[in-house]
Amino acid sequence: MSFRRKRVDRDNHERWVISYADFMTLLFAFFVVMYAISSINEGKYKTFGLSLGNAFGVSISKSGDPSVIHLTEQEMYLKSIVDRRDARLADQQRRQNERMRHLVTTLNQVMDTFVKNGQVTVSQTNRGVMLDINASALFAQGDASLAASAQKTLADVAKVLVGEEQPIEVEGYTDNVPISTPVYPSNWELSSARASSVVRLFIAQGIEAKRLTAVGSADNRPVLSNDTAEGRARNRRVTITVLSPELERVNLPVQTSNEIAASGVPVELGEPAKP
Repeated sequence: MSFRRKRVDRDNHERWVISYADFMTLLFAFFVVMYAISSINEGKYKTFGLSLGNAFGVSISKSGDPSVIHLTEQEMYLKSIVDRRDARLADQQRRQNERMRHLVTTLNQVMDTFVKNGQVTVSQTNRGVMLDINASALFAQGDASLAASAQKTLADVAKVLVGEEQPIEVEGYTDNVPISTPVYPSNWELSSARASSVVRLFIAQGIEAKRLTAVGSADNRPVLSNDTAEGRARNRRVTITVLSPELERVNLPVQTSNEIAASGVPVELGEPAKP
């Protein structure tokens, strides 16, 4: 009877070499891929930069550096026009703000008594200088005839505004309590009549009629809730707004504009100067 010899397995102490080789191969491939991603194709980069320059109407330097921009003579001239316009508009805006702030100060002085009593507020908004007057300082309840003391005060306001050139809007407001009289069938007629009374006084004091606008808004746009007597009293008011003047536009010479337009450069900076 024969016996087979058992096979004795021996430990292979060099198997780690295979894993190490696989790891090094993967690591090498990883760095190759990273290098390929980080490398820039210079030719494609220049082509991309030139395409951007053409799209925005500027030319990029032949060296390929997109930070260096060369403008044509027409583009440089157009840029100088824009720069001068922006500087002029900024100066106009600064002088306009100073003028409107001075107007606020002057009106506060003229209406000092009413301002201290809380019947008048003077403020500067995006639209211009707003003079908000409580109706009780100007009219009797349910009436649109200016009181004698109000006429004197508004005449002083008109003396300030007559030297200005801006348009003036006069808006009348009421509370939400209905009114129905033979003279004023509703709050619309009452608010309009009150605004018109102020406008007529301004015209009598020398302010040009073409600068003035009278608007009646009834109980619309209340400043406080009409649920309380205090709120209703505050909503009955006349608002005088001295509108901010429009900034001047920069005119371009006719010949130069036509030459630039013929070259394909868009010109939208203003109207041509009159010959």
